Amino acid sequence: MGSKPAGAAGSQQQVKEESMADLYSGHELTPLQKHAAFFDTNRDGIIYPSETYRGLRAIGCGVLVSAAGTVFINGFLASKTVPANVKPPAFKFPIYVKTIQQGKHGSDTDVYDIQGRFVPEKFEEIFKKHAHTRPDALTDKELGEMLKANRDPKDFSGRVGAFVEWKLLYALCKDKEGFLHKETVKAVYDGSVFEKLEREKKEAKEFAKKK
Repeated sequence: MGSKPAGAAGSQQQVKEESMADLYSGHELTPLQKHAAFFDTNRDGIIYPSETYRGLRAIGCGVLVSAAGTVFINGFLASKTVPANVKPPAFKFPIYVKTIQQGKHGSDTDVYDIQGRFVPEKFEEIFKKHAHTRPDALTDKELGEMLKANRDPKDFSGRVGAFVEWKLLYALCKDKEGFLHKETVKAVYDGSVFEKLEREKKEAKEFAKKK
C-alpha cells in the first residue's frame, strides 16, 4: 500500500539532475557560475570530486595538489551549495553549479556579490590598494598583503579558502618575473583563465610529442 513503482527513486533523481543541467539551456550564467562550470565536464550541473580532480589536472596541477585540492574544494563546498528541496547522494560530495553562490566564503575580495555577479569596483580596489610595484600586477608579497587585509579573524575556513585559492592561482599563473597580472586575475572570475591554462597544457604536450 502506497509503495512506489520500481525505479521511481531513480526517476526522481534523474529529474533533479536534469533540472540542474537546465542551467545551461538558454540562461546567462553569472560569472561565479561560469567559474565553477569549467569543472562540470559532463554539463549536468553537478560537480563531483572526480570532475574537480580532472579539472585541476587539466589546468596544470600535479597529482598530489589535485587530490588535496579536490578534498578541500568538494569537502568545503558540497554541503553549502545544496539547493532547497534536493537531497544529495550520500558520501559523493556534489557541488551544485546553479547555487554555487551559496558557497561564497568570507575573508575574500568581495569581487563576487552575494548572487555571484562580478563587482568591477571591488576588482579595481585590489590593485589600487595592493599593487605597489606595478599598477597592473601583484607580487607574491603584495598578494600576501591583500590576503591579510581581507582576513576575518573569526572566519578560519574562509581564511584558509582564500589562501589556497590565491596561492594556487599565483603558482599557476605568475610570469617569469613573479608577477600575477591584472588581466589574468580578471579572467579567474569568469573561469576563462582555466580554459586558457588547459589549452596551454595541451599545446605543450603536443609540442613535446613532436620533439
